Amino acid sequence: MSVHFHEEDLPEGVLAPGPLAVDTETMGLQLGRDRLCVVQISDGRGDEHLVRFGRGSDYAAPNLKAVLADPDRLKLYHFGRFDLASIRAYLGVMAEPVYCTKTASRLIRTYTDRHGLKDLVKDLLGTEISKQQQTSDWGAAELSDAQKEYAASDVRYLHALKQKLDERLEREGRMRLAQACFDFLPHRALLDLAGWPEVDIFAHA
Repeated sequence: MSVHFHEEDLPEGVLAPGPLAVDTETMGLQLGRDRLCVVQISDGRGDEHLVRFGRGSDYAAPNLKAVLADPDRLKLYHFGRFDLASIRAYLGVMAEPVYCTKTASRLIRTYTDRHGLKDLVKDLLGTEISKQQQTSDWGAAELSDAQKEYAASDVRYLHALKQKLDERLEREGRMRLAQACFDFLPHRALLDLAGWPEVDIFAHA
């Protein structure tokens, strides 16, 4: 298991075929204000790739964009709504089709209100992960080893989580509903980018 660090783009041919785990690190959680700093990606074979974008980047990244925009590759996220919007805003692609472990968790783990990645990994995989670097400075000129490990851990477990969550979704007859939610997430991200981040346009009032 290795963490590979790249500047401005993903090297060509480093990912095996199949679903990809994807996550992002930004300067904050405000779309349009807080720039995209890191995209992390894993094919589930044991290595994680971190692509860092510096201040003033043009976000060209042709190899990364090609992978993210590939319609034949399922992308696994945890809270995909934010990552999809950030990738679309800075890289100009919609990184779909989508599977979101947080959405799946909310649909199937109705016995708890704890749906963060740390809690999900502990509950379903029996592994403890640290979220200490979550609020660190991702725009720094140099990223620490702790930051790199944190970013890698955000994609390290998503393939295994999908398998566990799918078993429960199938068991409880909620897979079709989950898929409909996943299919809607890119549209929810576009609504966020278009100015409806906190508005439920389906609500009566």
